[in-house]
Amino acid sequence: MISKWETLSETQVADLKIFRAKSIERLNPVSMQRGFFTVLDSPDWVNIIPITDDGNVIFVKQYRHGSDSVSLELPGGLKEQNESALDAAKRECMEETGFIGAGEPIQIGVSLPNPAFLTNKCTSFVWMDCKKLYGQQLDSHEVIDVVTIPIPEIRNLILSGELNHSVILTALFYYSLKYGL
Repeated sequence: MISKWETLSETQVADLKIFRAKSIERLNPVSMQRGFFTVLDSPDWVNIIPITDDGNVIFVKQYRHGSDSVSLELPGGLKEQNESALDAAKRECMEETGFIGAGEPIQIGVSLPNPAFLTNKCTSFVWMDCKKLYGQQLDSHEVIDVVTIPIPEIRNLILSGELNHSVILTALFYYSLKYGL
Protein backbone atom coordinates (compact mmCIF):
# COMPACT_ATOMS: atom_id res chain seq x y z
CA MET A 1 0.00 0.00 0.00
CA ILE A 2 1.29 3.47 -0.91
CA SER A 3 1.53 5.94 1.96
CA LYS A 4 2.71 9.51 2.42
CA TRP A 5 6.39 10.12 2.98
CA GLU A 6 7.47 11.77 6.23
CA THR A 7 8.86 15.29 5.80
CA LEU A 8 12.11 15.64 7.71
CA SER A 9 13.13 19.16 6.67
CA GLU A 10 12.14 21.93 4.31
CA THR A 11 14.36 24.78 3.06
CA GLN A 12 13.47 27.63 0.73
CA VAL A 13 16.09 27.74 -2.02
CA ALA A 14 14.88 30.70 -4.11
CA ASP A 15 12.02 33.18 -4.36
CA LEU A 16 11.16 33.43 -8.08
CA LYS A 17 8.12 35.78 -7.80
CA ILE A 18 5.44 33.34 -8.97
CA PHE A 19 7.25 30.31 -7.49
CA ARG A 20 9.24 29.65 -4.34
CA ALA A 21 11.68 26.80 -4.89
CA LYS A 22 12.04 24.53 -1.88
CA SER A 23 14.29 21.60 -1.09
CA ILE A 24 12.41 19.02 0.95
CA GLU A 25 14.01 16.08 2.71
CA ARG A 26 11.63 13.13 3.00
CA LEU A 27 11.82 9.59 4.32
CA ASN A 28 10.85 6.73 2.00
CA PRO A 29 8.38 4.66 4.09
CA VAL A 30 9.41 1.40 2.40
CA SER A 31 13.21 1.58 2.12
CA MET A 32 13.60 4.04 5.03
CA GLN A 33 16.10 5.98 2.91
CA ARG A 34 16.22 9.77 3.00
CA GLY A 35 15.95 11.78 -0.20
CA PHE A 36 15.97 15.43 -1.21
CA PHE A 37 13.28 16.68 -3.60
CA THR A 38 12.78 20.05 -5.30
CA VAL A 39 9.29 21.47 -5.05
CA LEU A 40 7.88 24.68 -6.50
CA ASP A 41 5.42 26.40 -4.19
CA SER A 42 2.96 28.54 -6.19
CA PRO A 43 -0.32 30.32 -5.60
CA ASP A 44 -3.32 28.47 -6.95
CA TRP A 45 -4.39 29.08 -10.55
CA VAL A 46 -7.78 29.57 -12.17
CA ASN A 47 -9.13 29.45 -15.69
CA ILE A 48 -12.55 30.09 -17.12
CA ILE A 49 -14.50 29.11 -20.23
CA PRO A 50 -16.51 32.20 -21.18
CA ILE A 51 -19.33 31.29 -23.58
CA THR A 52 -21.39 33.83 -25.50
CA ASP A 53 -25.15 33.46 -25.90
CA ASP A 54 -24.61 32.37 -29.53
CA GLY A 55 -22.33 29.45 -28.59
CA ASN A 56 -18.85 30.88 -29.04
CA VAL A 57 -16.05 30.40 -26.53
CA ILE A 58 -13.86 33.42 -25.79
CA PHE A 59 -10.18 32.47 -26.06
CA VAL A 60 -7.04 34.55 -25.70
CA LYS A 61 -3.84 34.39 -27.74
CA GLN A 62 -0.65 35.47 -26.04
CA TYR A 63 3.08 34.96 -26.17
CA ARG A 64 4.46 32.48 -23.61
CA HIS A 65 8.09 32.75 -22.54
CA GLY A 66 8.42 29.12 -21.41
CA SER A 67 7.55 27.66 -24.81
CA ASP A 68 8.75 30.74 -26.76
CA SER A 69 5.51 30.60 -28.74
CA VAL A 70 2.10 32.19 -29.15
CA SER A 71 -0.45 30.12 -27.25
CA LEU A 72 -4.22 29.80 -27.69
CA GLU A 73 -5.72 29.65 -24.20
CA LEU A 74 -8.69 30.35 -21.99
CA PRO A 75 -8.57 33.41 -19.75
CA GLY A 76 -6.92 32.64 -16.44
CA GLY A 77 -4.06 33.23 -14.10
CA LEU A 78 -2.87 33.32 -10.51
CA LYS A 79 -5.31 33.58 -7.64
CA GLU A 80 -4.29 36.50 -5.44
CA GLN A 81 -3.81 36.10 -1.70
CA ASN A 82 -7.18 36.17 0.15
CA GLU A 83 -9.07 36.01 -3.18
CA SER A 84 -11.52 33.19 -3.84
CA ALA A 85 -11.05 31.07 -6.94
CA LEU A 86 -14.43 32.31 -8.19
CA ASP A 87 -13.46 35.97 -7.81
CA ALA A 88 -10.07 35.32 -9.43
CA ALA A 89 -11.71 33.65 -12.45
CA LYS A 90 -14.17 36.53 -12.93
CA ARG A 91 -11.36 39.08 -12.57
CA GLU A 92 -9.08 37.30 -15.04
CA CYS A 93 -11.89 36.99 -17.61
CA MET A 94 -12.81 40.65 -17.36
CA GLU A 95 -9.19 41.89 -17.38
CA GLU A 96 -8.03 39.72 -20.29
CA THR A 97 -11.13 39.88 -22.49
CA GLY A 98 -13.53 42.59 -21.31
CA PHE A 99 -16.30 39.94 -21.28
CA ILE A 100 -18.55 39.13 -18.33
CA GLY A 101 -21.34 36.60 -18.09
CA ALA A 102 -24.87 36.49 -16.80
CA GLY A 103 -25.06 35.20 -13.25
CA GLU A 104 -22.14 33.53 -11.54
CA PRO A 105 -19.55 31.27 -13.16
CA ILE A 106 -19.99 27.56 -12.46
CA GLN A 107 -17.07 25.58 -11.08
CA ILE A 108 -16.50 22.53 -13.30
CA GLY A 109 -13.34 21.01 -11.84
CA VAL A 110 -10.17 21.24 -9.77
CA SER A 111 -6.91 19.75 -10.98
CA LEU A 112 -3.31 19.44 -9.83
CA PRO A 113 -1.22 20.95 -12.67
CA ASN A 114 1.83 18.78 -11.94
CA PRO A 115 1.84 17.11 -8.50
CA ALA A 116 5.35 15.76 -9.10
CA PHE A 117 6.86 19.15 -8.18
CA LEU A 118 4.11 21.82 -7.98
CA THR A 119 2.14 22.46 -4.77
CA ASN A 120 -0.80 24.31 -6.30
CA LYS A 121 -4.16 23.48 -7.81
CA CYS A 122 -6.09 24.95 -10.75
CA THR A 123 -9.82 25.56 -10.48
CA SER A 124 -11.78 25.68 -13.74
CA PHE A 125 -15.05 27.50 -14.33
CA VAL A 126 -17.56 28.06 -17.13
CA TRP A 127 -19.42 31.38 -17.50
CA MET A 128 -22.52 31.44 -19.66
CA ASP A 129 -24.07 34.23 -21.76
CA CYS A 130 -20.93 36.38 -21.82
CA LYS A 131 -20.99 39.81 -23.40
CA LYS A 132 -18.21 42.30 -24.04
CA LEU A 133 -18.88 45.17 -21.65
CA TYR A 134 -15.38 46.51 -20.95
CA GLY A 135 -12.02 47.10 -22.55
CA GLN A 136 -9.09 44.89 -21.61
CA GLN A 137 -7.19 45.79 -18.44
CA LEU A 138 -3.85 44.14 -19.12
CA ASP A 139 -0.74 44.01 -16.95
CA SER A 140 2.30 45.90 -18.25
CA HIS A 141 3.83 42.71 -19.70
CA GLU A 142 0.65 41.31 -21.30
CA VAL A 143 -0.25 41.53 -24.97
CA ILE A 144 -3.44 39.57 -25.57
CA ASP A 145 -5.67 39.10 -28.61
CA VAL A 146 -9.25 37.99 -27.92
CA VAL A 147 -10.53 35.23 -30.23
CA THR A 148 -14.07 33.81 -30.39
CA ILE A 149 -14.40 30.21 -31.51
CA PRO A 150 -17.64 28.23 -32.02
CA ILE A 151 -17.87 25.28 -29.62
CA PRO A 152 -18.00 22.65 -32.45
CA GLU A 153 -14.59 23.84 -33.74
CA ILE A 154 -12.79 23.26 -30.43
CA ARG A 155 -12.41 19.51 -30.97
CA ASN A 156 -10.50 20.06 -34.23
CA LEU A 157 -8.26 22.68 -32.60
CA ILE A 158 -7.34 20.12 -29.95
CA LEU A 159 -6.74 17.32 -32.46
CA SER A 160 -4.64 19.58 -34.72
CA GLY A 161 -2.45 20.61 -31.77
CA GLU A 162 -3.32 24.30 -31.96
CA LEU A 163 -4.91 23.99 -28.51
CA ASN A 164 -2.14 22.30 -26.54
CA HIS A 165 -1.83 24.00 -23.14
CA SER A 166 -2.39 21.19 -20.63
CA VAL A 167 -4.27 23.24 -18.02
CA ILE A 168 -6.58 24.59 -20.74
CA LEU A 169 -7.14 21.08 -22.10
CA THR A 170 -8.06 19.94 -18.60
CA ALA A 171 -10.69 22.70 -18.30
CA LEU A 172 -12.13 21.72 -21.70
CA PHE A 173 -12.15 18.07 -20.60
CA TYR A 174 -14.19 18.98 -17.51
CA TYR A 175 -16.53 21.03 -19.69
CA SER A 176 -16.98 18.17 -22.18
CA LEU A 177 -17.81 15.72 -19.38
CA LYS A 178 -20.45 18.05 -17.98
CA TYR A 179 -21.88 19.61 -21.17
CA GLY A 180 -20.37 17.78 -24.16
CA LEU A 181 -18.33 19.45 -26.89
